[in-house]
Order: sequence, then structure tokens, then C-alpha cells
Amino acid sequence: MPSAVHSGSGPRAVAIIPARLGSTRFPGKVLANKTGKPLIQHVCEAAARTPVLSRIVIATDDRTVMDAVKGFGGEAVLTRTDHPNGTSRLAEAAAILGLRADDIVVNVQGDEPEIEPSLIEAAVGVLGDSPVATVASPMSDADANNPNIVKVVVRQDGRAMYFSRSRVPYVRDAANAESGKPLRHVGLYVYRRSFLDRYLTLEPTPLERAESLEQLRILEHGYSIAVALMPAEVGHAGIDTPEQYEAFVKRAIGKR
Repeated sequence: MPSAVHSGSGPRAVAIIPARLGSTRFPGKVLANKTGKPLIQHVCEAAARTPVLSRIVIATDDRTVMDAVKGFGGEAVLTRTDHPNGTSRLAEAAAILGLRADDIVVNVQGDEPEIEPSLIEAAVGVLGDSPVATVASPMSDADANNPNIVKVVVRQDGRAMYFSRSRVPYVRDAANAESGKPLRHVGLYVYRRSFLDRYLTLEPTPLERAESLEQLRILEHGYSIAVALMPAEVGHAGIDTPEQYEAFVKRAIGKR
């Protein structure tokens, strides 16, 4: 499979793709192969189009996934089965790989075969001295009222102020409508390697529990999240159901 190239002695940007075989709504989806390739291979190939990445690694707890990745020439590490979330698996994989403290870890989900390189580049580029970076884009007023779409409010310095399922900000005066446009949170995360271990020690927080948004734990403990702003049409969509996978298959075959 294609791979990105990185030179120099500075921090490396490494994509780690957590890939579990189990899935409530679509069991075994990462190995679904109606396109002639397993889904996880499509994810790797999409990520590999990002020039800033020096390495792409699958983190899985299943040897079947390991064998599939090796079959198409990818790199994989075997992690524990008892991780409470993807970030925990990410941290173990980073440790197995021996990544340096200042290296950059890009968390690419194993069910996002159409992730756009520009998203990854933007998140890596905005990280700066923050331990975490993510992406946001403008959204419609109708979507701003949907609690299933997470919104983010960004400070003047480009860092996140708050994430919410509610419509934020609330524009009281119509004259300020343009300055109060809502931003959709695009759930791609980039971490400084040293922060991953620190994150695992952070206790869940009240606002995290209230909103059911794990990223609020980072803010509530006093850490910053840098936010890259992208055009509304730039995004990525994960595959959660067989129907979504079938739609992806049609798009993928149509591009041949």
C-alpha cells in the first residue's frame, strides 16, 4: 500500500488507527470487502495520501485483523482487549511503537475510508504548543439544533472554549447573527505523544458526564485543544451500519 514519507529529526506525525472487529450495529465491518479490499485497507490508503504522516499503524485486539492488515502490506500492533475507549488503545499502541514524547499521534478511526488528507494536515498544522488538536467547520442553522451533532465554541486564540450538544453560541440579537455562526465539531483528534499517558490519568468530569462528550474532560482539567477551521464541505463520515457501507461500496466502485 502507499505510504507517506517524512524526513528530518523533528517530531514525527504518526497515524494510529484503532480497529476492533466487534461492532454492535455492523459486526466485522473493518474487514468488510465488497470492494475487493477490506474496509480497513481503504482507511489506510486514504490516510496515506497525507504528506505530513511518516507512518500509519493499525492498533487492534484481534489477530484476524492483524492478518488482514499484513495481507495488504500494512503495519499493525496487537493491543489488549480490555481498553475502555479508543484513546486508551491509542496510548498502548504509541508505547509499543516506542514513539517519542514530542511525536504527534493522529487518531484516525478504522471506519472512515473517505477521510480527507486536508483534515489531517489542518489538525497537525494547528497543534502548536497545545497537547491536543481537532477540527471544526461552519454549519447550517438547522443542524445547530440537532443534539447528535456536536458544536464547538472557539476562543480568539484558536483554542476550544467549550463543546456542546446544544446550540452554541445562542445569538440574542439578530444584528450579531454573523458573528455568532455555529461551528460543527469534526471529530478528528491529534495528540502530542506525551499527553496520551497523561490523559489516561485524568478522572471523568461533571460536564463530560452531563454532555456525554469525552473531550470536555481535557478542558475541565485545564488543558487546551487547538481547533483548525475548515470549509463546511470538507469533512469525513464514518461507517456505522451495513446501509452506510453499501453506499460507500457504490461510491468506491463508481470511481474506478
